[in-house]
Amino acid sequence: MNLEGKRVLITGGTRGIGKCMVTELINRGATHLAIIARDKKRLKELTKNHPDINFIRVYGDVADITVLREAAARIEDKWGYLDILINNAGILSAGPLDELIDEELYDQIAVNFTAVLLLTKYSIPLLKAAKSGGILNISSGLGLLGTPFYAVYGSTKAGLKHFSDCMRRELAPHGIHVTCAYPTATDTDMMQKFVDRKMDSPAFVAVKSLEGLLNKELHVVFGGEEREKDIQLNFEHPEKFDVIVAANYENRKQSSENHKAL
Repeated sequence: MNLEGKRVLITGGTRGIGKCMVTELINRGATHLAIIARDKKRLKELTKNHPDINFIRVYGDVADITVLREAAARIEDKWGYLDILINNAGILSAGPLDELIDEELYDQIAVNFTAVLLLTKYSIPLLKAAKSGGILNISSGLGLLGTPFYAVYGSTKAGLKHFSDCMRRELAPHGIHVTCAYPTATDTDMMQKFVDRKMDSPAFVAVKSLEGLLNKELHVVFGGEEREKDIQLNFEHPEKFDVIVAANYENRKQSSENHKAL
């Protein structure tokens, strides 16, 4: 898949991994970018920095169904079709499930999962009109491992893996490929609490995830061999992975305290 002249829709494109993806898309030749973002100031600044790009700016929260419908409608009116959809926006609120604020639990599901399903639904006719294209879903390594204190966030991200597999098989006859990426700890606003932890850069995650889509990979898993081993152990011998988690249970609990990016 070549990005020259392509039309792309991305959520959460004004900061972190999403902002780096916008830069990489432009560097690779994309000329039409639709961005859904909550931060109006950042979105204006981003588009001003790239005057040669045809932007569609959609202000709003992806949890708002009217925002998603507006994005699809404006793309249809102005471009007529879409080459690539990138579901990147996400929020997080960690902690013991019985202590989570109800609204924060609900919002994580709405932003991380429900919005992805709906925006994909609205984008499919536009992707079909292009006769070939791709969808990139940004999940998380926590979607591959059942981690205590991240039950809601991890479950939404696990859902993206299953959704990606379903849609890849459903859309294959239409020439639309679906890739799912699973970043590990990444140096973004979501991880400001862990400034001393070794993390991947958002630019690295953006580049590798996009390359995975362009190379039509099914899954892009970050974290190296250690993460791959954990995933395999958790799948084949979950009771053994239980023992590993139990050994540092209190540290995990303490680490999750006040870990929010909403």
